[in-house]
Amino acid sequence: MKTPIGRFDAVIIGGGHNGLVCACYLAKAGLSVAVFERRGIVGGAAVTEEFHPGFRNSTASYTVSLLHPRVLRDLRLAEHGLRIIERPLSNFLPLSAQSYLKVGGASGGNSAGHSVGDPSVGIQITGCAATQAEVARFSTRDADALPQYYAMLDRVADVLREMLLETPPNVGGGIHDLFQTWKVGGRLKRLAMAERRDVLDLFTKSAGEILDRWFESDPIKAALGFDSIVGNFASPYTPGSGYVLLHHVFGEVNGKRGQWGHALGGMGAITQAMAAEAISRGVTLFTDAAVSRVLSANGRVYGIALADGTEVLAERVIGNVNPKLLYLQLVDRKALDGDFLRRIEAYRCVSGTFRMNVALDALPDFTCLRGDGPHLRSGIIIAPSLAYMERAYFDARLTGWSREPIVEMLIPSLVDASLAPAGKHVASLFCQHANPQLPGGASWDAAKQEVEALMIATVNRHAPNFAASVIGRRALSPLDLERDFGLVGGDIFHGSLALDQLFSARPVLGHGHYRGPLKGLYMCGAGTHPGGGVTGVPGHNAAREILRDARRRMES
Repeated sequence: MKTPIGRFDAVIIGGGHNGLVCACYLAKAGLSVAVFERRGIVGGAAVTEEFHPGFRNSTASYTVSLLHPRVLRDLRLAEHGLRIIERPLSNFLPLSAQSYLKVGGASGGNSAGHSVGDPSVGIQITGCAATQAEVARFSTRDADALPQYYAMLDRVADVLREMLLETPPNVGGGIHDLFQTWKVGGRLKRLAMAERRDVLDLFTKSAGEILDRWFESDPIKAALGFDSIVGNFASPYTPGSGYVLLHHVFGEVNGKRGQWGHALGGMGAITQAMAAEAISRGVTLFTDAAVSRVLSANGRVYGIALADGTEVLAERVIGNVNPKLLYLQLVDRKALDGDFLRRIEAYRCVSGTFRMNVALDALPDFTCLRGDGPHLRSGIIIAPSLAYMERAYFDARLTGWSREPIVEMLIPSLVDASLAPAGKHVASLFCQHANPQLPGGASWDAAKQEVEALMIATVNRHAPNFAASVIGRRALSPLDLERDFGLVGGDIFHGSLALDQLFSARPVLGHGHYRGPLKGLYMCGAGTHPGGGVTGVPGHNAAREILRDARRRMES
């Protein structure tokens, strides 16, 4: 054991975005705070790194929408240089050599759209009408249904938005938690019966079942259903995938709901702005400082030990890591209740994600829509139907990875020239499905190059110049995501977004209020409410509960 390096009011394990957010709020309240990050930079999975000489991109997390406006405002992220720009389109789906679908855009929310029409006659259609015009090429019935679908989704998303910044009621808690339960029930009571049914559907049913009820044509169902399987190792027809769809639409960019955008400088621009604010508030940031265990005695934590043996003493320890890592690797098992341990061991972490960045010397040229244009500045989704997505899932379950995979590609260098040399580009590929557990005990280290080539070939089928334009690449298998970023099972959400792992039950019933089972131990990561995505909400909410406990302790 080395000499303790100091004593803090609070130490945070993990320098990802939620840890930085939590640190900022605690420091503003006057606590002395230190953040310990295993890697050489803070930011967790939201970092920007060079992956090929002269080419930089967001390494793991890759797009912006769910970052909460209160966190943006309270942490003065814009003042620290953060700028987020909206996509001109939400999504572009190449369907065949001749056919495609364009959906959404930057003119406002889920009902937003791009412009279509003949510029020679000066007629332009924008917003939802533009998306409807696209969808009408496949089904006029679906085009007519689209505004009502968006309105339904927004109403249910509003229910989720209202709950984001609240601490879930702790089952078995006291009067405060009874009040919280009453508040949640009161919100639902204010809804009309049809709206309550929509809430129930989206929280429990499969996205495929819901979309099949609303629409008849494959392209729009694929475009909308893609959100239900992002980071979710499941079929769009898996019960509960409707909630994952909902989880991806509650965000906003620059005040516009349902939008997605690019952080200039990559996702690391978000966390570097957070780090700058943390430092300005007096937070101490330690990098290359892996935590090996949480120190505890007599049911209370008193600090952490680093991998080199150094001890850091603290009144409070806050885990910004996957709950399985915190409780199965860092906390003394003897200090934990047996049933709690069994529940944590059963906590499901699986994402099916294979992540790639590629350096390009030419833009991809899609056969169905040639040349440059707004479609290249959107989320380019290769998954033409819900059936295609379902086959990809079952293929990965049986064989290890999808032979016809789902790929979302972004080309952020088209809106951010700082990421690549002049005339060159970077493309971000978010690929599914890749089973974290390969059949027969095979290793992802041995399989990775084969899967990399498959993902490139998948894009190349639609843009035949793509493979030849790749001059560099970096891939992260599910195993790499776990080793490099602590994403157990490659799970980008720090735990599957299933009904039994949400709200008061995230990560375990009885500890859904950001407090661990030892006194002074807290959780502030995506393994708590409301779950994954670069939101900053778990960090915000955990800080509020930590400060509430600190006030109670001072008053007692």
